[in-house]
Amino acid sequence: MKKIICGALIFGSAFSFAQNILNAKSPEEFRKLREQNEEKIGDSIVSTKATPLKYGYINDKDILKSIVVWEIIDLNDKLNQPIYHNSDGLVSQSKSLYQVLIDGIKGGSITEVYDDDNFVQKLTPEETSQRLSRVATSDWLIDKINSGQKITEEDKKAGTDVYETKSKDIKMLKIKGMWYIDARDGEMKYRLLGIAPMGPDPQTLGQNFGGKEDLVDLFWIFYPDARNVTANTVVFNGKNLSSNITFDDILNARRFSTVIYKADNGMGNGVIKDYIPNDAEGQLEESDKIKDQILQMENDLWNY
Repeated sequence: MKKIICGALIFGSAFSFAQNILNAKSPEEFRKLREQNEEKIGDSIVSTKATPLKYGYINDKDILKSIVVWEIIDLNDKLNQPIYHNSDGLVSQSKSLYQVLIDGIKGGSITEVYDDDNFVQKLTPEETSQRLSRVATSDWLIDKINSGQKITEEDKKAGTDVYETKSKDIKMLKIKGMWYIDARDGEMKYRLLGIAPMGPDPQTLGQNFGGKEDLVDLFWIFYPDARNVTANTVVFNGKNLSSNITFDDILNARRFSTVIYKADNGMGNGVIKDYIPNDAEGQLEESDKIKDQILQMENDLWNY
């Protein structure tokens, strides 16, 4: 009986999305309601905005053991494609995680944005935008300005290039989180603390330095502040366009593939490439070794 009820609830949730588009009077109305997390039922407009399940309060004394790890999510990995997918279809609109975060920052829904993973130097929306774009003025326009000649709007348009980091340029994400043993529940848990998109530095775009572009951390978001945004954005699912799995579900359930590049067990941060330099295979082995140590933490719980 429970399985039947559960199945009915899941089907109902997916079906309600289908009704939304099937009952829309116009594409414009449907897009507007979807953007505002609303749907029309009869003559009424109903909010579909979800509130994420709050994280439980954890006392320091309830943490038996913990380790903080920094990981890289490679968006070229097939398992991570839903995080990267970006489309603007009528029925199956989906945004990449990067686009969701950027829209949240610009809209004021995400405010805990920082310079790095220490979460000390906070960035304003304007400062964040400046990190994502660069305006380049051509030499001939600079010469014309310096000569005192009149500059027309056509001159400005022809002599100015704007380079901007877009969703397609984000190839990796960094995340920072803590694995810990919760003494109250007697189990291993994970808490995502921060997330950062990695892309080419806009300040170097268009300068033709040659070679492969290095990826940089564009900014860091303290993840708990972003949950109201990620919990209201559905992840692309090619097998089911009516799927209602959100980015918050994906991230908290760790439904992605990662490589650990740094760990802190209380005795200092250890960046793998620093103590295993120039050895990609050795670095991957060390990443797997840290993952094994995390699993061993849970095994030790039952042998304690």
